Amino acid sequence: MTKNINKPSKAFWIIAVIALIWNSMGVDGYLNQAYQTDRFKLMYTEAQLEVIFNLPSWVTAAFAIAVFSSVFACILLLFRKKLAKTFFLIGLIAVLVQTTYNVFMNPGKEMYGSMEYSMLVMIPLFSIFLFWYSKKCADDGILT
Repeated sequence: MTKNINKPSKAFWIIAVIALIWNSMGVDGYLNQAYQTDRFKLMYTEAQLEVIFNLPSWVTAAFAIAVFSSVFACILLLFRKKLAKTFFLIGLIAVLVQTTYNVFMNPGKEMYGSMEYSMLVMIPLFSIFLFWYSKKCADDGILT
């Protein structure tokens, strides 16, 4: 067994922990939506909930794949495993599928507020960054 002599910087650990928190919030959002919790229902109007609860199953699946693969990728990143890059890529692809639907096909997009629009930008950007960062860490020998 070989030891990796490339030690990660403090920034690596900060990014990895923030990424885990961010993606864990995504899992929380998915579970609240999937189980239609009261906390989730209080965040939206009846019209918005009608659209959300009638999303195509492939969009809901993309949401689940995005958040769960990204959380798993963050855990792998914290353990400094190259496999994190693969799971960040899976999460990125799922994010792009879901975002494409939300931007171009979602019948409820006229009900979007500033929060929804900001998330439509932030989520893909964060996902792209995490994939790039994990690739960079793998290339730099930080991940084994």
